[in-house]
Amino acid sequence: MKHIYLHIPFCRKACNYCDFHFSTSLAHKPALLAAMHHEIGLQANYLQREPVSSVYFGGGTPSLLTANEINDFFATLRQHHTILPNAEITLEANPDDLTDAYLAALQTTPINRLSIGIQSFSDADLLWFNRAHNAADAETVVQRALAHGYKNLSLDLIYGSPTTSDEQWQRNLDTVAATSVAHLSCYALTVEPKTALASQIKKGQAPPVQDETAERHWRILQDWLPASGFEQYEISNFARNAQYAQHNTSYWQGEWYLGIGPAAHSFNGDSRQWNISNNAKYIQGLQDAKIPFTQEILSERDKVNEYIMTALRTKWGVNLAHPLLIATPETVENILYDSQIFQQNNWLTLTNNTLLLTHEGKLYADTIASNLFVD
Repeated sequence: MKHIYLHIPFCRKACNYCDFHFSTSLAHKPALLAAMHHEIGLQANYLQREPVSSVYFGGGTPSLLTANEINDFFATLRQHHTILPNAEITLEANPDDLTDAYLAALQTTPINRLSIGIQSFSDADLLWFNRAHNAADAETVVQRALAHGYKNLSLDLIYGSPTTSDEQWQRNLDTVAATSVAHLSCYALTVEPKTALASQIKKGQAPPVQDETAERHWRILQDWLPASGFEQYEISNFARNAQYAQHNTSYWQGEWYLGIGPAAHSFNGDSRQWNISNNAKYIQGLQDAKIPFTQEILSERDKVNEYIMTALRTKWGVNLAHPLLIATPETVENILYDSQIFQQNNWLTLTNNTLLLTHEGKLYADTIASNLFVD
């Protein structure tokens, strides 16, 4: 299956923890959207003209797009790609953008899934994150979206913040459980270089983020899962009734995807490329009919290690009969040998020729993956 991602690099406010590429100025929005339309045409052959099963508007804040702008994108996409009738088409959105008027307008577009950046149901957390919405918005947005016919909803939550008590984190989870949403993503707060949060902590203007807090919240999450109705199908992602995010799952399963827009990534099995993270240079490049990107050709070792890294995070695990692994017999032998210590620690299990993380092992997924990498 093939997939398309469109990066909309605009936000009304800068969240203090975010290191994604975005701008809080909308001055160049028309020029940038025009450049993205141009890139769609220039990249028409990247997915080999095969049908597209998911389209994802990410950012940034894609809910800053108008319904007309979204429909314009689909007009251009359909000139160059066949989008399957049952394709998953997701728009990331902030709760404060999802007004009744905006939701009504979205119904005139192909959007059939909303990924809503709730982050927390606590005003103290949201203020500390510098989010644009408040707890009241977070509480009401799900019912509002459902009332407008959006049944396929995903919510994002952040844990591990100094402002989030264990009790508040439990309330956040219980609030989600009380809704009918199909999908949940939970991310540990991390301090990324060059973010406002990193600067605030360095200057003593904000308390440091504690690993111990994140681990406690993680364990609360694991204890909450059995009665919640959610299945953990990837370390940070949870679904009811197997309503997995098709687009994100494509990344973990090594499927091809085309990224459009500044900072967007693309992958075709043999290479990956990423567009320049600069709006002005991106616009100028497309005005000259050139896509400013960097490309990396993947070696066979790179492909194996990427498979290990992504597959290990999922409920499907690392299949030791995968074609990438059995291409060289010593690869499977080395992985099995290196996995023994983690099996002894009860961090990994070997079931049906597949390596799977245990609940405890999920805390150490990156460490385990790096130790299984082939040289």
